Amino acid sequence: MKRDLILTPYLMCLFLIGTLCVPAAEVFSADALDPDLVLYFDYEDFDGDTVVEKSGNGYDGKIDGDITQSDDGKFGKAGNFASGSFLDLDGSTVEAEDIPTEGMSILAWLNVESITDMAIFNARAADNTWLVHPEARGDGNYRWLNRSPGGTTIFDIRGGENKANEWIHYAGTFSRAEGLAVLYINGENVGEEKARVGTPIAGDWGQGARVGRNIDDNRPFTGLMDDLNIWKRGLTEEEVHDIMNNGLGASLTAVEARGKLATAWGKLKAN
Repeated sequence: MKRDLILTPYLMCLFLIGTLCVPAAEVFSADALDPDLVLYFDYEDFDGDTVVEKSGNGYDGKIDGDITQSDDGKFGKAGNFASGSFLDLDGSTVEAEDIPTEGMSILAWLNVESITDMAIFNARAADNTWLVHPEARGDGNYRWLNRSPGGTTIFDIRGGENKANEWIHYAGTFSRAEGLAVLYINGENVGEEKARVGTPIAGDWGQGARVGRNIDDNRPFTGLMDDLNIWKRGLTEEEVHDIMNNGLGASLTAVEARGKLATAWGKLKAN
């Protein structure tokens, strides 16, 4: 019995070490990530003319124009977008189950070169609906918008102070169930709006989806972008702060480690 009591803490320490040293490849396996995560670009891996997408869904971004890997990211590497360049996600091929309709969140670290209209991400539905606008704006603020089928605006928030040549964290969240959208800049709530209608977000990206430029080739993003993550639910303020402060990769690793520890502890107690 005494030997068992001595070994148990020892085994727990070994388990903790193994858990906290989870290999990156395992962290980014499809079954390790939140099922509501649709897209994740950390810009750590480029493969020819493609930026590798890390959600596990396989929606790699094809480079159109000049996007290079920068060593000056907020967390490691970043994508350096020359004006007019974007990542093409071939929106019409995105699975229906991955299209955000009941909620949406878009988070990213931005370091823009100038104060002008810049699209972080854009998608357009088959019925011509411009369904989402997360933007840094030329009038000196940021924008967060979703629309329903037929082009009906669900909300349109503008707030915060757009700044060039420094890292700014952008986070737009929306939950249809709660009927509320919020825009956070550097973790601060700079604007919120109750849903104007109860209808869902337009449910397809039939006319395309891009990172860094609108579908009609307007509002090109110019500068550095890091840790872009897009969700099909409205994240909480706590989740926004966690991802902003630690990066999504670190946040997911911590969640997975806690889950493994809880499972192992349960087994130890059962024995």
